[in-house]
Amino acid sequence: RMSSPALLMRVVASAYSVAEKAATIVRNVMAAGDLGIVDKTGDNDLQTKADRLVQMSICASLAQKFPKVTIIGEEELSTEEVTEELIEDGHCEEILKKTCPAQYAGIKEEELVIWVDPLDGTKEYTEGLLDHVTVLIGIAYEGKAIAGVINQPYYNYEAGAGAVLGRTIWGVLGIGAFGFQLTEAPAGKHIVVTTRSHSSTLVNDCISALNPDSVIRVGGAGNKIIQLIEGKASAYVFASPGCKKWDTCAPEAILHAVGGKITDIHGNSFQYNKEVKHMNSAGVLATLRNYDYYASRIPNTVKQSLVP
Repeated sequence: RMSSPALLMRVVASAYSVAEKAATIVRNVMAAGDLGIVDKTGDNDLQTKADRLVQMSICASLAQKFPKVTIIGEEELSTEEVTEELIEDGHCEEILKKTCPAQYAGIKEEELVIWVDPLDGTKEYTEGLLDHVTVLIGIAYEGKAIAGVINQPYYNYEAGAGAVLGRTIWGVLGIGAFGFQLTEAPAGKHIVVTTRSHSSTLVNDCISALNPDSVIRVGGAGNKIIQLIEGKASAYVFASPGCKKWDTCAPEAILHAVGGKITDIHGNSFQYNKEVKHMNSAGVLATLRNYDYYASRIPNTVKQSLVP
């Protein structure tokens, strides 16, 4: 009889279903009309009822199945009893059919760290820019992002009645990434995607130095990586310390699974072990192709302003 699927594949298969459940919660909160907005720090750092419920759902669902895995979520929540309707027990069969890459076949639960952003692009969510919103579940091993799930609860939301709402993208290093059509940005065009709501002089100076043909400003790190893998942008540049590990873990795994690259502004890899600080304080530089072109053009003044 076939051996049971490797732990990593079981975690990813569960994360897929957990992310789909999360998307339903996100849509239900919005449909009910009361977002329950709290300003966490007074600096455009919003949290809604959706952020809270989704994080409880994701963390409790995964912890129930994989009790020894470390799970780190964006929101600081009391561990009050999570109600049964928030628990998702399913998994994606399709993912379990894939062969786990040999280097990950022996992973134990206690060696995995899962980084969760229950609702990436909260500010955009509160403003009704629904296509910016993603749910991010990133899976790390030995400090490296090796698998990820990105759900877009409102994918297709402008396609009108009858359109299937939402989609789930997933990837594992050594297997690839699925749920979207991999597309490269137009050759010879330099299209930079960057922050919409966290702009600064430094962010803008860095982008001007790259002399791009055009600049796309959107919310959410998950959304920006999707712009890269679908060929809408050629580089994601964010010269600011605002990004966190739960913003980049899932997107990084998916980008790397299709041959892209993401680092801080200095070219350092991100570390995802459980002891690591949560802030990506030296910004973000990511591309699907031509990473060196952009990396070589980041001004030294920008690098000196951003300390890893």
